[in-house]
Amino acid sequence: MGKKVVLALGGNAILRPKQEPTYDNQYQNVIKASENMIDIKKAGHNIIVTHGNGPQVGNIIAQNEAAKDTIAPLPIFISSAESQGFIGFMLETALKNKLHDAQIDLNVVTLMTMVEVNKEDPAFDNPTKPIGVFFTEEEAKQLEETKGYIMVEDAGRGYRRVVPSPEPQKIHGIDAINQLIDNTIIVSSGGGGIPIYKDEAGDIQGVDAVIDKDRSGLKLAQQTDADVFMMLTDVPNVYINWGKDNQQKLTYMTVAEAEQYIKENQFPAGSMLPKVEAAIEFAKTGKEAIICALEDAVDALAGQAGTKITL
Repeated sequence: MGKKVVLALGGNAILRPKQEPTYDNQYQNVIKASENMIDIKKAGHNIIVTHGNGPQVGNIIAQNEAAKDTIAPLPIFISSAESQGFIGFMLETALKNKLHDAQIDLNVVTLMTMVEVNKEDPAFDNPTKPIGVFFTEEEAKQLEETKGYIMVEDAGRGYRRVVPSPEPQKIHGIDAINQLIDNTIIVSSGGGGIPIYKDEAGDIQGVDAVIDKDRSGLKLAQQTDADVFMMLTDVPNVYINWGKDNQQKLTYMTVAEAEQYIKENQFPAGSMLPKVEAAIEFAKTGKEAIICALEDAVDALAGQAGTKITL
């Protein structure tokens, strides 16, 4: 029997580290990703796709800053919206083309999605979300001095800029998603969603931040009552003692085991930690969270690949 699956695709799967950020490069990556998503649909599952935008929104912000003497830079939340539309277009196009090739009569819809946050979230005083491309340590120090950026080392891959990443409180548009899910592949909450809050009058306002896509993916999975929350990454499993002689691949974790590994600081804050934390929260509802490589998604849903987290 098919499952309702929320797939969280990393922004780095759309633009690989050190890859030139051209449209063609990113679209070719999306085409490869769409093949795996169609395989999940062929296996009988309903899917809601969400995606990261770290490299893309960082590049859009950099473009704004480079042209600031000619055109006023746009707020970060608008850059996030731009990246959501840009990536959503690529995903919808690639998925529709693959469905056509496979002669599958199914629609694809991309929803520009607002995600509500708390304006008083302490994350606004402590930026932690990596965006943009990777820099060397020397380049990062220069950016801190010349641009005032906050730069951090990101899981041994280089240095990236960090911005505020508040907790998502509510995904907007869930009713529409629930109405479409049976005969449509839905792309929603891209880049973690466009961050908004409601002011004292109850009116919606944008706010400068980038929401972590795994945390908004968790909220999306909860609000749509998904059976599985699957976070797709560039490694096949979760590991402990990563990069050490005693590195160990995990195929299964209970919530208690995962929480213990977090206490032991086993997972990097900018990459695997938010995935494991989101998996824990979803598994606590009695359902199944999976962290795996994109190409292993179908096997992971069958219990034959990836890392499964349950209560």
